[in-house]
Amino acid sequence: MDTPHSTSTTAPSYWLQRWNRVAAWLQAIVSDSALSLVARLAIAAVFFYSGRTKVSGLLTIKPGTYDLFETEYALPLLSPHLAAHLATYAEHLFPLLLVLGLLARLSALALLGMTLVIQVFVYPDAWPTHLTWIGLMLVVIGRGAGWWSLDRLLGIR
Repeated sequence: MDTPHSTSTTAPSYWLQRWNRVAAWLQAIVSDSALSLVARLAIAAVFFYSGRTKVSGLLTIKPGTYDLFETEYALPLLSPHLAAHLATYAEHLFPLLLVLGLLARLSALALLGMTLVIQVFVYPDAWPTHLTWIGLMLVVIGRGAGWWSLDRLLGIR
């Protein structure tokens, strides 16, 4: 005999409704601004620390950095000397802008371009790492810098 509280039809519905309430609560407490802030800081850390390995002092490029760009990186379209300078300065400038939330979309796009160059020409087997970085950059590119940013204060989208 069927009862109105048959577990075969109401149990999945009950758990689905409970889960949907939890999901709505999580969505309410984890804002786009919070996601953007975490993404900005995470990507900034990755690239800034990479940039710091290429210099001594403030921005004096180490001789070993030039060697890396000549041998290991060997980009086909740029001279190793120019590539070393561009990459090193980009790995300092764009992370700083991301931390400040200033021109965040532009900075994330620049680092996305750099990541794609690294993926295609330097470390093609590192796609899981690069895909993780790209996912974080897409949050900033798609959602902007968020509430905690100079972009918001200056009205920059």
